Amino acid sequence: MNKEQRYAKMELRQQQYTRNWKTDLKQATCADPGFCCLSVFCGSCVSYHLRKRYLRGDMTRYLCCNGDWPCSGRCGESRSPQLCLCLEVTCCFAQSVASTRWGIQDEMHLQNTQCDNCIIGTMIAAQYLACLCWIAACVSGNDTMNELAQLTDNIADILWCSVCACMQTQHKVQLDERDNNPGVVVAPYAAPAPQAMHGGAGGYPPQPYGAYAAPPPQAGMAYPPPGPGYGAPPPGAYPPPPQAYPPPQGWQPPKY
Repeated sequence: MNKEQRYAKMELRQQQYTRNWKTDLKQATCADPGFCCLSVFCGSCVSYHLRKRYLRGDMTRYLCCNGDWPCSGRCGESRSPQLCLCLEVTCCFAQSVASTRWGIQDEMHLQNTQCDNCIIGTMIAAQYLACLCWIAACVSGNDTMNELAQLTDNIADILWCSVCACMQTQHKVQLDERDNNPGVVVAPYAAPAPQAMHGGAGGYPPQPYGAYAAPPPQAGMAYPPPGPGYGAPPPGAYPPPPQAYPPPQGWQPPKY
């Protein structure tokens, strides 16, 4: 997927995705407490299970990070998709969770709530803050700064584990809804109607089928109707032929 296609997908998500998740991040823990606890202690295994379930068990459709990253399609997915998925959820856990989330949203046109965006943004901001504190501690060599970096790092890790567990529980609840109610799935490649092919970007208004066909002949009139001047030309329209034409009798063409 090139840059233009990724930007087009982002704009589509912002404009046309109007459905809501079965449960938001605040209620995800209460929706399935057991699965949420499993996601805390074994997040990589849960991410592997959810990705495979999102693909409905068809690993021939698998792409690393669901085709959203530059490495997608270049990691030998066609030869050993199971191994590639194991490496993805182990080495790129955050990307695996995000890719599964985006795939579910694309399949059912789901949007995040404002609270969901706030929770995810706080988790990411805590990771950046911890990284900046560690850089400042390394540069300054101050013990107080080092303790502050450790504190922010622990807080960021707690937020990371809890939010990722809630996100994966939210994904699991939504996949349960998809399997129990197939009508929530939006066809990703719906063919446009014949009327839509004439309008939109091309600038032509939609026309019903047969609008550009020839009109039917009227009663008592031949079809097609003769145009003005159809038939013998009027007198004097062309000069008369010369008197020497045709050639006189006995005339032969010259030999070369």
